[in-house]
Amino acid sequence: MTGLAGRPVRLLWRTPRGQVRSWVPQLFARRADGTALLADCPGHPDAGGERARNAAEAVAQACADIGWASRRLLPLDDVLAANLKWLAGYRHPRNVGRPGLAAAVVEAFARPRPLIEGAGAVGDPIAVLPAVFHALWRGQLTADLTTPLHERTLVGPRGWSGQGTKEGAR
Repeated sequence: MTGLAGRPVRLLWRTPRGQVRSWVPQLFARRADGTALLADCPGHPDAGGERARNAAEAVAQACADIGWASRRLLPLDDVLAANLKWLAGYRHPRNVGRPGLAAAVVEAFARPRPLIEGAGAVGDPIAVLPAVFHALWRGQLTADLTTPLHERTLVGPRGWSGQGTKEGAR
């Protein structure tokens, strides 16, 4: 993706009975190849009911007419959503910390290890954990976000798949 916009357009159309309807998709995404996607991200699978289903059909047709794609995305699992919400709180660049901290954090997790052990290897965990969470948010480090984050969660380098691993609780 090369660009994202929230609530980018309002689509208006007439039903076969002549009624004016409208819908505002939640996301617009521009892909690197120049194609585009309009997406709805409901809070639960049945959000919006029949109105949302009808709107999805109209949005799909409008997108097809101009060469875009449309999707109604499934809601995130509660644990994954909570983990992402937590990490998003550390997305601001100020969480990189002092010069050299980000590189030290990535190096500390060059091999997968429990979150608290890697943070402690770099310095005072209170000072280091924001940089670890920022690196997780940026994808510089990875962890299995389908289970609750905690001090024993295994964290590894970019590209490492922590899926299906045990967090090493002791």
